[in-house]
Amino acid sequence: MKPFKTLTSALISLPRNDIDTDQIIPARYLKVTDKAGLAEGLFSSWRYLPDGSPDPNFPLNRPEYQGAQILVAGDNFGCGSSREHAPWALVGWGIRAVISTSFADIFRNNALKNGLLPVIVDATTQNTLFELAEESSLAQVEIDLASQRLTLPDGSTASFPIDPFSKTCLLEGVDQLGYLLNHQEQIAAFEQAAAH
Repeated sequence: MKPFKTLTSALISLPRNDIDTDQIIPARYLKVTDKAGLAEGLFSSWRYLPDGSPDPNFPLNRPEYQGAQILVAGDNFGCGSSREHAPWALVGWGIRAVISTSFADIFRNNALKNGLLPVIVDATTQNTLFELAEESSLAQVEIDLASQRLTLPDGSTASFPIDPFSKTCLLEGVDQLGYLLNHQEQIAAFEQAAAH
């Protein structure tokens, strides 16, 4: 997993509330047990027209958003089922952070375990971000995980919450197992002391 320190990126605006995991990655894409190819299915019911061609009006298909790594979405992002494929698809497409006023708990936990940062902001900040994204595809924001701070183009900032363990894992670029494996010497010492 790639460490998450600071991220400066344009915003992809998706101002819809209650985007569920089936809308993020439809069930027909869940036949795989790894992450390969899931980016193709990201928001596929919205990204593609009935004939299978890309919908030119959907944000992820617009040229100005190619390479953007921050998605700003409506309230209650990631509700629905517990499919881990949803953060896999977002990360596979290139999104490193999702900003919303709220996230479904299971989605948030799955995101944090897979290198995707869920950033919770207040409604005023969310609306400002939607406006920025609509006004200019060049407007960029910075997310600094260490300070838990989001900086807007005008220099204003907003702080966001994250639990200390998830923050450490993201900063180090490890999942929960990787974190434990980084402490093998301490684990071995503990086991040796407990054996005596």
